[in-house]
Amino acid sequence: MAITHIAITHIAVFGVALLVLLSLPCVVAVLVGVDQLVLRRAWARRRRQDAPLLRQLDRHLGADVVIPLPLPPAPPCIEQIAADLRRLDRQRRSGPTTCSQLWLTDVVRAYDERLRMASRCLDVPEQLAVLEGVDLDLERVRVEIALESAGLSLR
Repeated sequence: MAITHIAITHIAVFGVALLVLLSLPCVVAVLVGVDQLVLRRAWARRRRQDAPLLRQLDRHLGADVVIPLPLPPAPPCIEQIAADLRRLDRQRRSGPTTCSQLWLTDVVRAYDERLRMASRCLDVPEQLAVLEGVDLDLERVRVEIALESAGLSLR
């Protein structure tokens, strides 16, 4: 009888321990949820406190007030464009870009964009944006030659 009493005690202790271990993730989830609930309530209180100030600000900012848009960034100088062209040319001819078609496509696209920028700076006509395939490759070579004849060192 004493052995069965000890066995029942061990089973009860084991059951309680197992129940505690299984419910531990639920307790952690509840504690995290309570923390998020407290934060949500604090933000709701803050919203209620700020609402009169926001309404007052809306009244003061009538439709006649024009908010200026930020100025677009200044285009890079021709020296920076030339340095970018030399770097991108090296990357498209060798290095990791030769192993990845996706990377090579992005580098060539960036190279073409810099060629267009340099062409605008030096007034060289170009059609890089509208061509594809072999025509694009030929136009790229033509623009490179025109830029070099205009005084831009690409290599």
